[in-house]
Amino acid sequence: MKRAFDIISSSIVLVLGFPFFVLIALIIASTSKGGVFFVQQRVGKGNLDFGLYKFRTMIVDAEKSGQITVGGRDPRITKIGYYLRKLKLDELPQLLNVLKGDMSIVGPRPEVRKYVALYSDRQLEVLSVRPGLTDLASIIYIKENELLGKSDNPDKTYIEEIMPDKLHLNLEYIENQSFMYDLRLIFKTIGKIIF
Repeated sequence: MKRAFDIISSSIVLVLGFPFFVLIALIIASTSKGGVFFVQQRVGKGNLDFGLYKFRTMIVDAEKSGQITVGGRDPRITKIGYYLRKLKLDELPQLLNVLKGDMSIVGPRPEVRKYVALYSDRQLEVLSVRPGLTDLASIIYIKENELLGKSDNPDKTYIEEIMPDKLHLNLEYIENQSFMYDLRLIFKTIGKIIF
């Protein structure tokens, strides 16, 4: 049922939203150098890497300065990128990941290999399910960039404080997942973005 919902819902949004996605792509292409899309290697179900799609919101080669985005006004973020991130519109291309089967609509957000290498055996259990576009941790930490922006050592803060808490929430989700719980998380995510 979950996979059927993923395929149907992602297909509908991709078809209906296509003109809007083209508009976003044109704005990105006309306002900054670089491609429209950004593909980052993330770790998915079964501890396998996959390419996660996003609309590009940062300058070219921004990852060379670190994989964590710090603060709402990280200087690497383009002007249009700031608004795409704020409204989570940069995440929309991940619907293609959902359609391909790399991801689900709801599930633990996929992490980069650098941080997965630090997981304990218990934390690695989050890789037993497909990662998702949203989860409870995404809702609670919707302003994660701002939290990291206040830290003297963002990477350390992420590794020692934020990441363990997010993984704890993800493990709780896995133990209690259901179709109705997924729907509640989808509506909570939309509410958080809008309000």
